[in-house]
Amino acid sequence: MNELTDLDRAIYEWQLDVPGFGEKGQRILRNSTALVSRCGGLGGPICQSLAAAGFGKIIIAHAGNLRLDDLNRQILMRHDDVGKPRAASAKATLEAFNPNVEVEAIDENITEANAADLVSKADVVFGAAPLFEERFLMNRECVRQGKPLIDSAMYNLEGRIITIVPGESACLACLYPEIPPNWKRRFPVIGAVSALAAQIGVMEGIKLLAGLGTANANKMIYFDSASMRFQTIALKRNPECEVCGGA
Repeated sequence: MNELTDLDRAIYEWQLDVPGFGEKGQRILRNSTALVSRCGGLGGPICQSLAAAGFGKIIIAHAGNLRLDDLNRQILMRHDDVGKPRAASAKATLEAFNPNVEVEAIDENITEANAADLVSKADVVFGAAPLFEERFLMNRECVRQGKPLIDSAMYNLEGRIITIVPGESACLACLYPEIPPNWKRRFPVIGAVSALAAQIGVMEGIKLLAGLGTANANKMIYFDSASMRFQTIALKRNPECEVCGGA
């Protein structure tokens, strides 16, 4: 395990003061690799906060080039990068922000062909994909490999965050056995709502890894930013779940 350096202590000085976290928690993050699926309105703020917290490595999987209609929420991107690969743009921003964090940019979305390999490289997975097909693949592989998954989602002014601990909590397939009917790739988005969901997801991941506070396994964190109403909704594992039923 890599020990903290004097530079680490200088950068994360205020963070080290958090009760129950300290150098032990920082060392855990320093030696952890996070996989983030997509670096858009949700994934971008996730990546930035993981870099700010001092994760040792961040793997970003996101295909495609930046468009103008991405810029209201994709905070790792710049106008100059329109037409260029989003993953590479996010990597450049993160490396400029914190050069002590290793960033691997993969110009691919999560697919059947790469899901198992990408999940195997991570200690924790953050799902921020807009398509259920990708989220289901990450969920399946995290359950198979025993890797924690923080699934974050938003729609319009609402957000939902689920912390999945294989063998201990309900998985995504327990809640969504199939793709919800009438789900569309494009949906209403305000960047601040995406970022709010992202930050809750990051804290769930940090708590889970560092043993800080209480992670919300077997619960969905739901919020409605229109009224600023927050609630936790109890979840139960489905013993007949095709993904985690036998785990």
